This record gives sequence, C-alpha cells and structure tokens, in this order.
Amino acid sequence: MDDCGCWQVVRLVPQAVVRLPGPPERPIMDWAELLATGALWHRLSEYRDIPAGVTLAQVVATAGGAAVEVAPGPVAELLGQALGALLPAGEGVKRLDLAGPGFGEPATDLALVPVHPQTGDMWQPRAGAVPMDAALWAELAFPPHRTRLPVVGGLPAGVERDDPLPPHSWYPFQPSREAFRYTLARMPAVREPWLRAIYDQGC
Repeated sequence: MDDCGCWQVVRLVPQAVVRLPGPPERPIMDWAELLATGALWHRLSEYRDIPAGVTLAQVVATAGGAAVEVAPGPVAELLGQALGALLPAGEGVKRLDLAGPGFGEPATDLALVPVHPQTGDMWQPRAGAVPMDAALWAELAFPPHRTRLPVVGGLPAGVERDDPLPPHSWYPFQPSREAFRYTLARMPAVREPWLRAIYDQGC
C-alpha cells in the first residue's frame, strides 16, 4: 500500500541495473555564438520578478550603501523604483547601466552584465560588475521589436493595422521580495549594519 505520508525506500538489485552512457556534452559557446544563435532569449513573462530580485540584491551590495542613479530606459523601469526606496539619495551617487557583449560599455560606475549560462562566468566590464541572469539581461539589452507593418509586403497609404497593444500590468513592476532577501542572506556583506538594516526592511 502506498502511503505518501511516510518515508519510503526503493532498493535496486545490482544485477538489474545497467548504466548507459549519457548524451554528449554540449560545446561551450562564446558570447558571440550565444547572441547569434538566440540562446540567451527565453520568455520570462511573469517570472522575471525572480531574477530581478536577485539582481536588485547584487546592485545594493555592490553600491556599498551609496545612492544609485539608474540610466533611463528598461533598467530604470525594472529597478529604479526599488533602488530609490532602498538607497536614499545623497552624495557619492553611483550610475547604473547595462553593459555586455554586442551592447557595448557606457561610462558608468556600476554595470549590469550577463552571467554565461553554461560556465557561470560574468562578462567583464571596466566598471564595477553586477551579475545578472543572462535571459533577463538579453531582454533588457535587446527588447523585441514590435511593428505595426506586415512582415512581408506593405499596406496602402493611410491604412494601419489595428493589432491590439501589447499587454501591460495593472500595477508597477516589483522585483521579488523573497528572491531579494534570499540573495542578501547568502552574502557575507549582510553582516554589515547598513546592509542588515536593508535586509530587515526588504524591498
């Protein structure tokens, strides 16, 4: 009788188990290949708040308690409101922007860079690197292009398609509070009083 409420043990007879070779390991692609093949693009949809919460924690810790000025655009839409609430304005403001392969490296103090999905290595900028999930980074760096024109051919002059607008949330985007606190809790710097206070406050 199968009782899901009790611990169960499955024992395999050694002579009945045959170990088969696994699939060959995928070759490690460089950044140019990842961009060219579209391997970085995944539909995060409603789950983008989780990597955003992890990134928010990385930015807060890397900023060292200084206020962060977010470059206008998708990064500000993603993290601007949360950073403004967590890091009060003051002197020594640090500028945050995207940097990475195929995107370039703007003049900034903190750079959101992708983490290689196969090796776990960060793309290395000149400024202070802040690791970011590669799929979320690609979504911000190279947003999908929407057009109201047909892919092939054209429309008569003065005629426009009435496709529905892209869906928008009913409330402002918020990074995941749980992912933010989970990431901070595993950083040695969280023992510092200023960061501990932010951890207790949450996002």
